[in-house]
Amino acid sequence: MNTSNTREKSMVEWKNINWRKAERVVFKLQKRIYRASERGDVKTVRKLQKTLMKSWYAKLLAVRKVTQDNKGRKTAGIDGKKSYRPQQRLQLVNELSLSSKAKPTRRVWIAKPGKSEKRPLGIPTMYDRALQTSVKMALEPEWEAKFEPNSYGFRPGRSCHDAIEAIFTTIKQKSKYVLDADIAGCFDNINHEALMRKVNTFPTLRRQINAWLKAGVIDWSGYANRPKGYSETNKGTPQGGTLSPLLANIALHGMENRVKQFADTLPTRNGFGKRDNRKSLTLVRYADDFLVIHENLEVIQKCKAIIADWLKDIGLEFKPSKTKISHTLNPHEGNSGLDFLGFNIRQYQVGKYKSAKRSNGERLGFKTIIKPSSKSLQNHYRNIASIIDQHSNAPQAALISRLNPVIRGWANYFSTVCSQEKYSLLDSLMWKKLWAWAKYRCPGTGRKKIVHKYWGIIEGDNWVFLCKQDNYTLSLEKYSKTEIQRHIKVKDVSSPYNGNTVYWSTRRGRSPEMPARITRLLKAQKGKCNHCGLYFREEDEMEVDHIIPKKKGGSNKKDNLQLLHKHCHDTKTANDGSLDRSTHVKRAI
Repeated sequence: MNTSNTREKSMVEWKNINWRKAERVVFKLQKRIYRASERGDVKTVRKLQKTLMKSWYAKLLAVRKVTQDNKGRKTAGIDGKKSYRPQQRLQLVNELSLSSKAKPTRRVWIAKPGKSEKRPLGIPTMYDRALQTSVKMALEPEWEAKFEPNSYGFRPGRSCHDAIEAIFTTIKQKSKYVLDADIAGCFDNINHEALMRKVNTFPTLRRQINAWLKAGVIDWSGYANRPKGYSETNKGTPQGGTLSPLLANIALHGMENRVKQFADTLPTRNGFGKRDNRKSLTLVRYADDFLVIHENLEVIQKCKAIIADWLKDIGLEFKPSKTKISHTLNPHEGNSGLDFLGFNIRQYQVGKYKSAKRSNGERLGFKTIIKPSSKSLQNHYRNIASIIDQHSNAPQAALISRLNPVIRGWANYFSTVCSQEKYSLLDSLMWKKLWAWAKYRCPGTGRKKIVHKYWGIIEGDNWVFLCKQDNYTLSLEKYSKTEIQRHIKVKDVSSPYNGNTVYWSTRRGRSPEMPARITRLLKAQKGKCNHCGLYFREEDEMEVDHIIPKKKGGSNKKDNLQLLHKHCHDTKTANDGSLDRSTHVKRAI
């Protein structure tokens, strides 16, 4: 009886936490850290970081993130803990504190997209994940004020589409040589001593980060004849920890600046200064993939050597199989154009009426076109074909429901570039695959009957793969229906920690990877959660909620939908009767 009361009280306490206040207090501290770092006030930065990591509200948010919001919350570390009740979350909050100890990570192997080899992940315990999240809250604002403008991977508010737009801006007026480089095993080979010198934080935090780096890993899989049991980690950052992406970015920080220093040594042209030399040499980095762009081949080759030496200082090197030099317009060493982040970037010789122009009206004689790469298209189609094959005996509604998110995700990702040709090709390939699927299910049936059974007409389109379900029609998405819309690149030195919440919530609503329904709700709610009233931030998980639950007769109509934080959705669902199985209202058909 007493135990039950205690549990109930703990649950009420967790539910009744003023999350709105917690978010505001923590973000205010993060904003102050960002501004202090901007002006180079290290003393204030360290003082505010210590305050943040000791904050009750920061610990609450860290625990909520790893136990409720994070997609990997159901993956356990070596202690086997993955599901926390409200009272256990509060207990975990009370236990969080910096030390010089850390438990080993659990090795998990996941498949690389389109490859047979697997990527190693190191899954920390839930306690270490929560503490790492707390540390990240304090460190990230400091480094967001320092990071170079053309680094995009694993940073809040900076997507791969921003990187692609930066490349387009660099080459649209002039054809150039490109060093397309990849770092071999970046996460696995970073030198710990070099990394800690760069982090350069206060002693207690430095000891804690070093403990995580040296914690070791336990692997019981035996994958690729790897030794089972405990192994030391003398280099690298464990992929799977919440802090690892930030540490990797810190390790690679300074590469762009080193290239710009080399640009200062280049001879200047008549009428131009060193500033023009710096502008003409561009480095765009997304995580461990980066490009160096310049019109002169010799400069590119020298940059390759300079970066190789720079990488040695942090224990890294190029991956030869993925490092090459190409030209955006003319063939070079068998390469013309390049593939980056799934996009093909290339310039084409065109006539004067289709040619791009300079600002003064002069015709360039070529046109820069970015489109989905052939490899990306092939991998996507294999995935689609595999899904169709797996649903050879499944209901048509199940197949459509499984395919639509995959189609929508791929189409939205490439909706900022010249993708209509690829969209049409995929629609054609999709029709052929679905026709084979339909013929397999209806042997000996005539063509007209198959068409009538599985296809229909919607808004003048005679070939829509659809079926009737209850009182509505479920139809398959078409790639060619996706609207092409140019992406607006993020401001070079802007950060979500600068306090401009309106700008960042607006940008998130315009993200090409954001589903149309969520974009519409974001706009209607002016970028705010309807439950807590706070702006949606870059790292927030969002979910669509039925204002009147379906179990109480609610519909899927627009006026019955709202966008909430994931944790807000959990709270609302727990209180609106959605989980009460006794109150189910059957909807009219």
